[in-house]
Amino acid sequence: MTTMRHLHLDSTKRQPLLKDQAAPNEDTTALPVKRAFTDPRGSKDNGDASVYFIGTATTLIEWCGIRILTDPNFLHAGDHVHLGPGVTAQRKTNPAVDLHELPAIDCILLSHYHEDHFDQLVEKSLSRTFDIITTPHAKECLTSGESKEDPFQSVHDLDFFESMMLHIDRKDSSHAGGYGKVPAIKVTGMPGKHVPPGPLSMANDLLQAVPPTNGWLLELGYTFEAPTGDDPESVDVGFRIYISGDTLFVDELQGIPKRLRHEKIDLMLVHLGGTTIPGPSLPLIMVTMDADQGVKLMELMNPDVTIPIHYDDYNVFLSPLSDFKKKVDEEGWSERVVYLDRGEQYRFKVRGA
Repeated sequence: MTTMRHLHLDSTKRQPLLKDQAAPNEDTTALPVKRAFTDPRGSKDNGDASVYFIGTATTLIEWCGIRILTDPNFLHAGDHVHLGPGVTAQRKTNPAVDLHELPAIDCILLSHYHEDHFDQLVEKSLSRTFDIITTPHAKECLTSGESKEDPFQSVHDLDFFESMMLHIDRKDSSHAGGYGKVPAIKVTGMPGKHVPPGPLSMANDLLQAVPPTNGWLLELGYTFEAPTGDDPESVDVGFRIYISGDTLFVDELQGIPKRLRHEKIDLMLVHLGGTTIPGPSLPLIMVTMDADQGVKLMELMNPDVTIPIHYDDYNVFLSPLSDFKKKVDEEGWSERVVYLDRGEQYRFKVRGA
């Protein structure tokens, strides 16, 4: 049995996000929110948490003063990324904000080590002591002293179904969930496959052309303060976010609802686009879900709300968002999908506060 790992996040004692920052950005730095959405079926609760869509798979998740940045990619339209041997992609859009315009961040959640999810500007600019949670493969890439002159020093790897507890340490009690309860976020690595099973997968295992990828489960809630000083390993869950990561609809995903024992997923962020290699003009292999697979994932996970991301930012995407919208409408899921443009936000309520 794997021992639970723990990471303490304190918004009053943040590490600088960037190398050249003397101190983190002040909390007064405001994101430019163009429009905010809530549950399309209606909600009587005021949201105390949010997801802000920056672009591609880059989002900012915020609750209890803690901010988690996913898959940081801040390149602009016309910039290129390298996706494998002889494969490049050009960005078609701009992010909602630039890297240096972000408010103070507490940690990064990186699904895999690909330049459209962790671009060269980000890799060059980030503080080497900043906390990053990612895959074992990405950790090796980021921390290897043999391949990097300036390796990252605070990278935490999670394999499938391994977890880490993010404890939210605050001096004030305004975010406490009641007597003896303190906010926490449990992060668990979820299965994902970038390459379809079969000969291509076996070839990729040898060539390592396309990196391994994780999905994520974030369970926001409260833990009970341990009088002995020991860190608790369970969380009283008030909201679940499932992030698919760059995966295809593969058999391994069937284990997720079984693992959850069919507990509710409140929000799903699904990576779409039908990413093709080397590109739509020569679509030899698809490495992320298209519209049909995205709806199949909704049927499997049955989330209360789904937000599609990662669908039109690069010229290697074959399946446009319009295909997903059409499929969603045909299958009767339209009341459970929220479509965010870059710079828009989804707000939700974490139960138990």
